[in-house]
Amino acid sequence: MLYASVADATQKIGDLFISRGMITPDQLAKAIAYQETTQGRIGWALITLGYVSRIDFFRVLSDHFGLPFQSNVDNIHNEVDYSLLSLVNHGEIIESQTLPYQLKEGRLVVLTASPNNEEVLAFLKTRFGVDEVLQVVITDLDLTRITESLYRDILLEDSVYGLFFRKPEESAYSVFIGKQVSFLGLLFFGLLCWIYFSAISFILALNITIQLFYTMIFAFKLLVSVVGISRERHEVVTDEEVAALDEASLPVYSVLVPVYKEPEVIGILMDSLKKIDYPQNKLDIILLLESDDHETLAAARANKPPGNWRFLVVPDSLPRTKPKACNYGLSFTRGKYLVIYDAEDMPEPSQLKKTVILFQKGGPQYICYQGALNYFNQRENLLTRLFTLEYSHWFDYLLPGMDRLRLVIPLGGTSNHFDTEKLKHLGGWDPFNTTEDADLGIRAYAEGYRVGVLNSTTYEESNAKVGSFIKQRSRWIKGYMQTWVVYSRHPIQLIKAMGLKGWLSLNLFIGGTPFAALINPITWAGFLIWLVTDTILFEAIFPPTVLYLSLFNLLFGNFLGIYLNMFAVFKRKEYSLLPYAILTPFYSILHSIAAYKALYQLFSQPFYWEKTQHGVTKLKIQTQTAENV
Repeated sequence: MLYASVADATQKIGDLFISRGMITPDQLAKAIAYQETTQGRIGWALITLGYVSRIDFFRVLSDHFGLPFQSNVDNIHNEVDYSLLSLVNHGEIIESQTLPYQLKEGRLVVLTASPNNEEVLAFLKTRFGVDEVLQVVITDLDLTRITESLYRDILLEDSVYGLFFRKPEESAYSVFIGKQVSFLGLLFFGLLCWIYFSAISFILALNITIQLFYTMIFAFKLLVSVVGISRERHEVVTDEEVAALDEASLPVYSVLVPVYKEPEVIGILMDSLKKIDYPQNKLDIILLLESDDHETLAAARANKPPGNWRFLVVPDSLPRTKPKACNYGLSFTRGKYLVIYDAEDMPEPSQLKKTVILFQKGGPQYICYQGALNYFNQRENLLTRLFTLEYSHWFDYLLPGMDRLRLVIPLGGTSNHFDTEKLKHLGGWDPFNTTEDADLGIRAYAEGYRVGVLNSTTYEESNAKVGSFIKQRSRWIKGYMQTWVVYSRHPIQLIKAMGLKGWLSLNLFIGGTPFAALINPITWAGFLIWLVTDTILFEAIFPPTVLYLSLFNLLFGNFLGIYLNMFAVFKRKEYSLLPYAILTPFYSILHSIAAYKALYQLFSQPFYWEKTQHGVTKLKIQTQTAENV
């Protein structure tokens, strides 16, 4: 029965475990030593060290406080007094770990995974106007399941449409809004008229515009990269600062792991997170699974995760995207800070501690710190080598340069470390944007927040197959297109919010990346036709000044791409990759193929998420146990 009586217990909880033969005195001593270092609760120390099961912990916890314990909760959600739920929301239930259950003779009965919390009890008495609260202990997982059952529709709707309902102008739910469609219609009509009356002058003007934009993109990337290179000598957080950190002061840190059909690699992340240099009893790790992904769930359970892991199954709905899963998981997080990891990720052990230090040093304006990303299978084939060069330049030089110049920073898809409260205030991720990370970085900047970079690396699996690479890259470029379209809806307001510098960096980086990938094949084709045929047809649209500028863009642009990728090897001392940088112009062909696929999908399948298949590398994977950068 739910209200079964229990004997009042006055023993310490550790002694209760020993008296019942659940742990040994030696195990208790180790747990106490761990607790004294981390200042966590002794029960969670026992769970995360693997000495007791979760259900045994809560059963003993209930006896320790002299409270009833309920293990069979399969039908409890049907017995909840729904009139009580109108006085609280799911966020308050999740935060307090306590659910109003029934009202009996003027006394409030609650289900709780955090018994005898004086602050929570005082809140409940005030909110429900009662003098007495009767507590029934259940496990935290059971409380989550009951909350999910009761609030499923609300949680799902908020995960999918939360941002759209709050700020529709910042959501990619509609690719183009009415004003944009009208503007584009008028623009195309005007261009058609121009072509009809003077096609040559139109093509000349278009050519000049393209060449000037190219020049601006090159100048922008060169400036940012040079600033990033100059920052290489500066350690954002030193090893000495990490060593001096008091573990007792560390807050709870949530880790969201969205996965789909990835049973081959889930063990990699589990092994890596077990080696994270952070108190395990202060890690709140949530594996986010789709409802039809039974294989990954089985693989995760087979790896026997410790008690600080939770599994959440995201209700099936469209769009089936990573940001929707992250929004769903965000509702259940407990940490002051939060990080996103992909299933195959191997973060360096000190990454979380470094982030805590950065948040302390950076101040309240920072919402997120982006860790560097790189690949553990970089030498597998030519594609992985080129991909590694690109990533090394991007995360080791480009983003640090943008950080130092205080420009818009598009986040990467993983190792984004957030201030959880600020992330919730911002509205989480846009589930309709296929680069939800980049979009969130722009939205944070527009709201006045700053995004910084973190000198710690997470190692991932690089795409080793061309087909898979194009799928992944087309999704990224489509997301950049979506993001640029969304933040071009109200340009005047955006300039006021971001400043001219931020607005220019948005257009040159987020808008310029897909633009360059789309235009590259056209400019190359024109150059090759002119080179082979020596035709005079281009003379009208390439007067001397424009011709010199286009040749400069062609030669200097490709040289710059090669040079920056060559320079990218030095920070990580991956000198064997140096010769492959010469192939950067050919690597860009894959980007152009992906860009045209992305452009097609922007209109035909704007929310379609091209899944990247992991676990296909032929290299033996070893999790990181030491810092590499």
